[in-house]
Amino acid sequence: MSCTGYHILMLHLLVDTSIWLDLAKRRDGQQWIVPLRVLAAQGKLELLVPELVLDEFERNRPRAEAAATTSVLERFRLLRRDLHEYGGDEHRPWLEDMTRHVPLLSARTLQNFSEIAALLNNGRRIEPTDTEHAGVVRRALDKKAPFHLNKNSVADALLVELYSSTLASGEGSHHYGFATSNYQDFSLPNGDRRQPHSDLTPLFDEERSHYLFDPDSLFAFLVDLFGEEFTEIAEETAAVQQEPRTLPEILEAEQEFFDKIWYVRKLIHEEKVEEGERESLSPEGADRVRVSMRAIEERYGAENVGPWDDWGWGFVHGKLSALRWVLGDDWDFLDT
Repeated sequence: MSCTGYHILMLHLLVDTSIWLDLAKRRDGQQWIVPLRVLAAQGKLELLVPELVLDEFERNRPRAEAAATTSVLERFRLLRRDLHEYGGDEHRPWLEDMTRHVPLLSARTLQNFSEIAALLNNGRRIEPTDTEHAGVVRRALDKKAPFHLNKNSVADALLVELYSSTLASGEGSHHYGFATSNYQDFSLPNGDRRQPHSDLTPLFDEERSHYLFDPDSLFAFLVDLFGEEFTEIAEETAAVQQEPRTLPEILEAEQEFFDKIWYVRKLIHEEKVEEGERESLSPEGADRVRVSMRAIEERYGAENVGPWDDWGWGFVHGKLSALRWVLGDDWDFLDT
């Protein structure tokens, strides 16, 4: 399938609940979700959102979120067990750091669900009329997909009819897509799941209207349709998804700004002693301070330890405050 060369005015996309749930559970789901949001904001993509899709997503969301979080915790539990049994004490600091990161990883997993819910709520709501309900009844009487199976397929048939009506009433120069992971109801039986059931083939000419099976097919279609515009957003999204800092990195940074603030405070103390505003330290205490100050200069470079102007001095204090807050202290705790 190739859409290269078309003048793309708008893509109208109906995404089945199955796809949204698949995307929500993927670690790389942001590479789909963010471009969809950007293209919608630019007026180049319109999400068609039947009420039943929104309802199904919200109904399945708590279970899916719990399953995703449990998956992260279970993988960590098994890894922790193996390290305890086979890893030895040298892995204990890494294990303790990972224990602190598990809540962050779980929260990142749940981010997809929240952003998909926002996409659905901001999409174009399409409601069934008597025409769509009548179409569902005809499909049921004729045993046409998705009624080719011995189960209740009313909701799936309603999606088909809503898509069909939207397609029929839409602009001829626009593109339309129906995306699903539900191959049993919508795809060719015992064949290529990327192809629609023969009963649904008239809806998809692959020129204006497209059948999209699973997230990967949806991704390929969007890349084909929007080209670099889509891939650049996806790549930028992947690039900015940084891993959280490790505990040793945070502790190292906290120590650095503690040292630098302590160093400048000692310079300020020396100035106040010279001005007669403070008492001087004992000779032994002064020697210890000078040794510590030289060590800080050697560690970070004399040009990197201050003093700073008022703005820089406040900036350094802000960094120390933020690092200590992450480590569990109250905001603005700046004792040295």
